[in-house]
Amino acid sequence: MTRELDKTFDPAAIETKWYAHWEETGAFRPERPDAEPFTIVNPPPNVTGSLHIGHALDNTLQDIVIRYERMKGKDALWVVGTDHAGIATQMVVERQMEAAGDKRSNYSREEFIEKVWEWKHESGGTITRQLRRLGCSMDWSREQFTMDPHFTRAVVKVFVDLYNKGLIYRDKRLVNWDPKLKTAISDLEVETQNLNGGFWHFKYPLADGVTLDDGRDYIEVATTRPETMLADMAVAVNPEDARYKSVVGKFVTLPITGRRIPIVADEHADPELGSGAVKITPGHDFNDFEVGKRAGIKPAEMLNMLDADANVCQTADGLVPEDYIGLHRFKRDGEDGAREKVVAALKAEGLLIPHAAKTKKGEEVEHDAEPRVIATPFGDRGGVVIEPWLTDQWYVDAEKLAGAPIEAVKSGEIEIVPKTWEKTFFNWMENIQPWCVSRQLWWGHRIPAWYIFNHITLETEVFVTDSRDEFETLAKAKHPAIKEFVYFDNRNDALSYEPADGNPAHVALAYRDTDVLDTWFSSALWPFATLGWPDNDPTSARPEPVEGLLSNSNATQEEKDSASTSSARADVGVGGSARADVGSGSLYEKHYPNNLLVSGFDILFFWDARMMMMGMHNTGQIPWPRLYLHGLVRAADGSKMSKSKGNVVDPLILIDKYGADALRFFMAAMESQGRDIKMDESRVEGYRNFATKLWNATRFCQSNGIGASASLAAPEAKLAANQWIIGEVAQTVEALDKAMAELRFDAAANTIYQFAWSRFCDWYLELTKPVFAGDESSPAAVETRAVAGWALDQILVMLHPFMPFITEELWHAQGTRPYDLILAQWPEPQASVSKDATDAIDWVIALTTATRAAKNELGIAPGAKLAAFCPAPSDLAKRVVERSAAAIERLARLTPVEFAEAPAGAAMQVTAMDDVFLIPLEGVVDLDAEKARLEKALAASQKEFKSLDGRLSNPAFAEKAKPEAVEKARADHAHHAGEIERLTAALARLG
Repeated sequence: MTRELDKTFDPAAIETKWYAHWEETGAFRPERPDAEPFTIVNPPPNVTGSLHIGHALDNTLQDIVIRYERMKGKDALWVVGTDHAGIATQMVVERQMEAAGDKRSNYSREEFIEKVWEWKHESGGTITRQLRRLGCSMDWSREQFTMDPHFTRAVVKVFVDLYNKGLIYRDKRLVNWDPKLKTAISDLEVETQNLNGGFWHFKYPLADGVTLDDGRDYIEVATTRPETMLADMAVAVNPEDARYKSVVGKFVTLPITGRRIPIVADEHADPELGSGAVKITPGHDFNDFEVGKRAGIKPAEMLNMLDADANVCQTADGLVPEDYIGLHRFKRDGEDGAREKVVAALKAEGLLIPHAAKTKKGEEVEHDAEPRVIATPFGDRGGVVIEPWLTDQWYVDAEKLAGAPIEAVKSGEIEIVPKTWEKTFFNWMENIQPWCVSRQLWWGHRIPAWYIFNHITLETEVFVTDSRDEFETLAKAKHPAIKEFVYFDNRNDALSYEPADGNPAHVALAYRDTDVLDTWFSSALWPFATLGWPDNDPTSARPEPVEGLLSNSNATQEEKDSASTSSARADVGVGGSARADVGSGSLYEKHYPNNLLVSGFDILFFWDARMMMMGMHNTGQIPWPRLYLHGLVRAADGSKMSKSKGNVVDPLILIDKYGADALRFFMAAMESQGRDIKMDESRVEGYRNFATKLWNATRFCQSNGIGASASLAAPEAKLAANQWIIGEVAQTVEALDKAMAELRFDAAANTIYQFAWSRFCDWYLELTKPVFAGDESSPAAVETRAVAGWALDQILVMLHPFMPFITEELWHAQGTRPYDLILAQWPEPQASVSKDATDAIDWVIALTTATRAAKNELGIAPGAKLAAFCPAPSDLAKRVVERSAAAIERLARLTPVEFAEAPAGAAMQVTAMDDVFLIPLEGVVDLDAEKARLEKALAASQKEFKSLDGRLSNPAFAEKAKPEAVEKARADHAHHAGEIERLTAALARLG
């Protein structure tokens, strides 16, 4: 029995109901122990995050895939979880403390971490609740968190193993330093802003009486960062620059500090830029760092002139004047900083070369600096200018780990879709730099490294291992005299310790590394650590560590127990179900490698490539054979969404307004490989209308006794319309399977959309109306009800991955079902149909479509009945007209249809397959007035087309105009091209 549907489709009324039902019944991961596995993992969103439009796209595509594969009968596992998001989470908690008049420094590290766990327990599930609203069919029973105990074990194991193999090491290099957050950050967390700045030119006096060939006793350098000259260590000139060949290897005396620095030859110096000479500050510029190394300056010898707050500190050679110490690098709170003081000092000494410029009146004036727009790096969270800073950090030898992924992509073992991204992938991987994995935070996976500090030599010795107990064992094995360990919180505390007995050899002053790991390091293990690795790894003989996994490795046992309890809070997801089978060897063995990764192209290197590196090195297998990279969702004008522009679109507002199904279908339909998506709310509304049409079509079916089908295979059919729709189902399934296999989401969405809206709702149901108008118990009516019910079921199944909520509601409304739609079997029509029958229906549709279009072009009322003449009909035309004249009259509004020459006079021409029909227009339209109207419209479009054509063919327009203006011009150009074609055809119809 069918359940009568409400007259109006209301998404909100069904979405919450069905999602809760699916989750409660375990539908997202049904018990299929013997089924073929299919596995995807979600890019873990930050635990602090909220659903944004990029998440909506990324997770919609994944959900389409997993629902499709689940319906294919596979053991479909979608691993879900969140990332602990070191910086973001620590900032959230610190801001809450600040709002309450509190701060992190009031607490010990362990106490602060406990507060973070409390926040996570209370507020860390926002985005997972929002993913449910989107309809994501993730396995919430196994929800993961990158700080879960089992995941932490994997992180620690990987770090220790990589260190022992020489693939992780500690080094002094430049990092992106955020002076506000006081931590190194990744390139992904750096946003470049174009700011108005200056380009200062200075004289650096040549030393030892040396002069240039032109007699100058100085070398001119230019810089956008004059304050960094306090740490300059060289001046670079191009080796081919004839102006400076005589002074390469000579020295300059650096103003202010008096430091004697060499002039070196390096191709980094561009002879065409400025004076061709470049000041080199290897401790505060990434390019200069490389120049310095090439010049023979070791990183340990490079000078650092700023502290963690970006205030001037004394350099190692002690040459920075005292009155500079403590100054901020920039002007702050109205007070001059190091930059202003350096410029003023050089100007006072006559070493500033002013920039000459002319006013609007033509008068020449001088400025201290040449105005420049400077690309300036900012921390995306700290919001201050990033400082390239020379520090000791932990690095992964990414170059060695990159080799296997490069070969995997080249050999086709890993396929990148679309293939166009391969070039970018190879370019980055083949030029990869060491990966800085340490962060100066409290929240995160604390680096498993312990140090012994020598109070006499001030040197340290590092031991990398997974627990403090093992550290002591290793230290005693290397230094048998050690009998006792005295622990400190950090190196500074150990440095200030003064042993009463002169630091005897049997006492080891020890502390643990205070840094935590970059969150990208832990998330790189996501495809296998979420499946229980390494607990089931047969190559691992390392016992499960009992301490050192959490951040408070030096804590008391009571504190460790407390932290362990806090960590274990992640064992229960937002839905309240305890995770199943974590650590199960069978789970890892069955579901790793995963089958597919869906990711935004913007994290290809930050996450995707690192998963390849970590997966292949630690498991010996690729993490997945296919990587699908989708584009970004942009604003309607094509610009990037940003809060500052005010063009950010909230997907939850769209869901409230149009329903999750409409937003999901928009995302799929617009996702064309290799292209970004332009946000278009009207399209979302259009897909809401599509859902409404399907709702109303189902109500029509119910009103005609059409209910659920009991057959997977197509019913027997004799009527042409029924055979036709069965054939259309078979073709749609085939096209849909092909699109899904190729990950062509737009093609897949368009395939099911066209079939559901056009073929089924518009044509098939229209063709069935005469059957239902007759005897309800006739063989034709019985057959048609069976076929229509079956065809509607096939639509619901095929549409379900895209629009899960409305399809599940309609599935159950059509009758009592033995299972939910989410667990239904993918269509297998198993039908053969008569080509004569399907050709006949296609012919009627073609004639009707062409006639309706011609009427529309000539302004003829849609319901007007017109005579039609076909002087040379095909056999198909004769057969269809003979059998289906009534259908042609009802649909195409053509009557009579005669196989004869048309009478003389104006007529419009329409075609149905190979048949040409002439439809007389005498008395139907005012031919002269219609011609005049069409000619006027054609002339207007031709004029506008010519104007736009000229504008778009001018290179200056594309270069100087705003992108949105260029895009609009192209769209208008295409529109008028189509109008010219349409209007020309309409005029031709009039003769």
